[in-house]
Amino acid sequence: MIHAQSSQQSEEGVDELNPGECRVSWLVLIPSSFTLCAVSRSPKLHNSTQLKLSQDDPKMEADMQKVQCEKVQVTDSDLSEQIKAVTKESHIRAENTQLMLSFQKANISLQQYKLLLCSLYKIYEALEEEMDRNASHESVAPIYFPQELGRMEALKKDLEHFYGQDWREKMNVPSATLRYAQRLREIGSEHPERLVAHAYTRYLGDLSGGQVLGRITQKALGLKNGEGLAFFTFPAVSSPNLFKQLYRSRMNSIELTETQREGVLEEAVRAFEYNIQVFDDLQNLVSISEKNELRQRNKTHNLKTPDVRVNQSSALSSSLTSTSQLLRMLLGVCFVLAVGMGMYAL
Repeated sequence: MIHAQSSQQSEEGVDELNPGECRVSWLVLIPSSFTLCAVSRSPKLHNSTQLKLSQDDPKMEADMQKVQCEKVQVTDSDLSEQIKAVTKESHIRAENTQLMLSFQKANISLQQYKLLLCSLYKIYEALEEEMDRNASHESVAPIYFPQELGRMEALKKDLEHFYGQDWREKMNVPSATLRYAQRLREIGSEHPERLVAHAYTRYLGDLSGGQVLGRITQKALGLKNGEGLAFFTFPAVSSPNLFKQLYRSRMNSIELTETQREGVLEEAVRAFEYNIQVFDDLQNLVSISEKNELRQRNKTHNLKTPDVRVNQSSALSSSLTSTSQLLRMLLGVCFVLAVGMGMYAL
């Protein structure tokens, strides 16, 4: 688990993440507690970590000023802390799926990464369409940041890089991914406030671990110039640390009835469970694909074997023929020599 620094955080205000500390980039890495420190304590923080805010969003700018200039203490009654508490067990299980362990060890194949991108596209397609459709909903509006957090264009770019322009026809997604996407569409229609749980776990998870996981993936797959890694970048967010603080502050300010809050917490657990199912299905797809590839290689080898045997037999026959001819020639020479020596003897 990555813990955000409190009042002792670095002056730059950016989380320092080491590859060994990063767990699951697309599942939220929730800090146990955090304090938003006054900018006046660190002029360097104020100058170097301003977010790129939308010019037509004065409320967001005002909220950001509040985040930068006030102390805000997270309490157990905050929605973010409650989500952390109810998803603790699921979070640990998600971290220990085979696919995520492969990422942590930088032991990921290109096939794994491509399949993951396909699933992420389907998930974000459903999430962002429902977020767009419910943008004015009282529970969605405070955390609606399409410019800053939107992942669809980045995923399209990555998929086109790996699959070409007809990437949509080549996508392969497991059934768990389709179930996840269907769930997002259901709650978007029936319980829009529950989108908060999915948006929080996905976007802040990607933002928390994106840079580190991007570097690990780039090194493991030998990707150059950032090609195929757009998913991990957030060009409209210049300070992930400050943005996450703003996001949590806005989310914690959402007014929910007790029933709605319970629904959001249940949905947060469900979000982790859906992700675990997706990771497991993706790993199974990779395993099946690898087995098929091995089977095909063996089949190809077996098809070639008779020809090899025929060639070996032909080579042996040819060798024996050549040897036989050589023996006959040698015997002939010996016979001539013997006759010659006999004639001399006579």
